[in-house]
Amino acid sequence: MPARDSRGANSASLDTWVPDGHSTVQPRTAELWQLLEQQHGVVSRGQLHQLGFSSRWIHHRLAKGRLHRLWRGVYAAGRPQVTRYGRWMAATLTCGPMAALSHETAAALWQIRPGAAELEISIFGAVRPRRPGLVIHRRSLVARAETTRRLGIPVTTPICTLIDLAASLPRNELEAAINEADKLELIDADRLRQALYGVKRRPGVGRLRELLDRRVFKLTDSELERRLLSLIRRAGLAEPETGRYVNGFKVDFYWPQLGLVVETDGLRYHRTPAQQARDRLRGQTHAAAGLTPLRFTHAQIRYEPAHVVDTLAAVARRRQSAGTSTSV
Repeated sequence: MPARDSRGANSASLDTWVPDGHSTVQPRTAELWQLLEQQHGVVSRGQLHQLGFSSRWIHHRLAKGRLHRLWRGVYAAGRPQVTRYGRWMAATLTCGPMAALSHETAAALWQIRPGAAELEISIFGAVRPRRPGLVIHRRSLVARAETTRRLGIPVTTPICTLIDLAASLPRNELEAAINEADKLELIDADRLRQALYGVKRRPGVGRLRELLDRRVFKLTDSELERRLLSLIRRAGLAEPETGRYVNGFKVDFYWPQLGLVVETDGLRYHRTPAQQARDRLRGQTHAAAGLTPLRFTHAQIRYEPAHVVDTLAAVARRRQSAGTSTSV
């Protein structure tokens, strides 16, 4: 079986791609091979012409099965199958040099969302081509500054991507996307908030600003904590401090005015005897300092949310009536 490059091009077939004698420009096969590696095994007709390969050469390779049409004017080299990255690269190439992945597809490339079946592309300029299977958004040329490249693929920046997502995502999913971007060190909440002040009015900006308000948005470490944060709000508690060190331990949620600490047990954590012993030590240390520690399991948060809400509300009322406040 011929060798296959990890980015999708069949190396044996490329080695046999010699000039056909019908081009006035000597084809640059080595440069084509390098371009295919950079572009995840796909190439456009325009790029082939720039490298000296004629239309006759392209048609011949299509007939022989050495090129495979993916979209108009864009081909996979060697084999018709391409990686996810190759498909994304091909989608931008078919839309021209002013195109970039955006919205859900950009979020998938940045790994802050799983992505959707339809590919979303933004075109920066007046031209808006139609391509089956692609959702195309037209943007102003000024917005071109909001694009970059990731793994060689044109894509909207993380900040621009989050603005686009904010126009349609439910609050909890948008909050999850921001958390993922923060964990991957693509953005942080303060930098994102500052960047929004320089963005002209457009869909998504207002919702994103509202969510990023310091009194509302809290960064958490996991989906489990995001679920618990939603239950905390249902219980009527004030917004907690998150990720704070209390009595030498980093806690999930903390209310200094109530003297209340709430922690979560995820599926992959708190299972070993050593971890369980450390959890007991955490609870004992907080209690000795005059705090009320609460711990909820994954099953309780996911399958018994009413119990979690009732417990939080009852404990908060008791702490408030006792008038106890312990800041550490």
